[in-house]
Amino acid sequence: MQIDKTTLQDLSIFHSDEEQSVFHKLNFTQTNDGREYLRWILSRPLDNISDIQDVQITIKTLMACVDNFPTTITNGTMMVMDKFYETQLDAYPTKPNGFNSFVYAVISKSDFSLTKYSIEHFATFFKGLQQIVALLQQQHHTSKQIQTWCDRITHLLSNHHIQAIQQYKKNDATPSTKILEFANFLRRQFKQTNTDLMDIYARLDAYLSLAIASKKYQFGFPTITATTQPFIEAKGLWHLLLNVPVSYNVTLNKDTNFLFLTGANMAGKSTFIKAVGVCVYLAHIGMGVPAQNMQLSLFDGLLSNINVADNIIKGESYFFNEVKRIKNTIEKISDAKRWLILIDELFKGTNVQDAMKCSTTVIEGLHKMPNAVFILSTHLYEIGEQLQQYANIDFRFFETSVAHNELVFSYQLKKGISNDRLGYLILKREGVVALLDAL
Repeated sequence: MQIDKTTLQDLSIFHSDEEQSVFHKLNFTQTNDGREYLRWILSRPLDNISDIQDVQITIKTLMACVDNFPTTITNGTMMVMDKFYETQLDAYPTKPNGFNSFVYAVISKSDFSLTKYSIEHFATFFKGLQQIVALLQQQHHTSKQIQTWCDRITHLLSNHHIQAIQQYKKNDATPSTKILEFANFLRRQFKQTNTDLMDIYARLDAYLSLAIASKKYQFGFPTITATTQPFIEAKGLWHLLLNVPVSYNVTLNKDTNFLFLTGANMAGKSTFIKAVGVCVYLAHIGMGVPAQNMQLSLFDGLLSNINVADNIIKGESYFFNEVKRIKNTIEKISDAKRWLILIDELFKGTNVQDAMKCSTTVIEGLHKMPNAVFILSTHLYEIGEQLQQYANIDFRFFETSVAHNELVFSYQLKKGISNDRLGYLILKREGVVALLDAL
């Protein structure tokens, strides 16, 4: 699925303040490499149903193993193995025996200590991988990816030296000769193989993180269908980054593929748009989604127009960049592929009359594109009347009421168009009017 950096930022998949990102919410990795591989997974949505379903099976299999998954392999284990290969050590005896091993242990005492310490961690790593394979192979149904990992690990650990290293125990009086034999093998013959094993574990760590998140947040796994016309059908969909989320029901299909969304400031329009975008995006990762139930088509691309910014360096205004973003969107979705387009408050960077004319023109053009699904929010409720002649536009709003001079938000979608104008009330409630009166 095509997506650009702007959309990833708009949906907060990644964020400059990491704690505000979807990535942070899903990150339960135990190793640095696993964390980076998780970042890689979340930046590359898949483009075919077969791959998506295999990832779903991978995550579901790991969800069943979460409580029993071995925890002996830590980030410290990975760092010690890396350091073993990166550190310049005094050369080991080519053929260790009692005498030269004793000499090495005395003359190169610090290097021998590091070597012995490293062997302990290699043994922990190999045993942990064996335990993981045994656990995964107990599952009745696994993905092609998990089977590939298990087969690869089993093959790479089949060497008799590795089998011997697994028997190593910290407190055993293992002869220095044997320790140097292990070290020779690991350093001279096993470096690339160990790198491959560490890479597999990083992938396992990343997908296990997604499994932990799916279980913790009670995600549902969506059903994705290959259709010529894009659609979204979701019940109980919510925004992952909210501590106390409100759920929504969403229906967008060939009959109504354009959602025209209105409502007052803070009523929930932006949150709703982002919630839908995040769910669709995670579905194309193969991840569970924050929804009770979700069916959707396979999308070829996802684009947003939410947080447009001006460019002082280039001398480009906010409005000009809005126009450029819309132009880029139209050019991209003219390829007859299936797109989800998210637009929040179109043309905020110009005066109301200009914005109304520009918005109407854009919407009247976009609604003619059956290959895309659109969600567009606006404060310009006045343009809704003219657009009601188009059968495929669904008009929804977030209701806001006032009780005892306080705003009350239901955060529930209702059919129709909102004409709430509550900006002055918010200004007054926050004490700005009183401050100005006191000047």
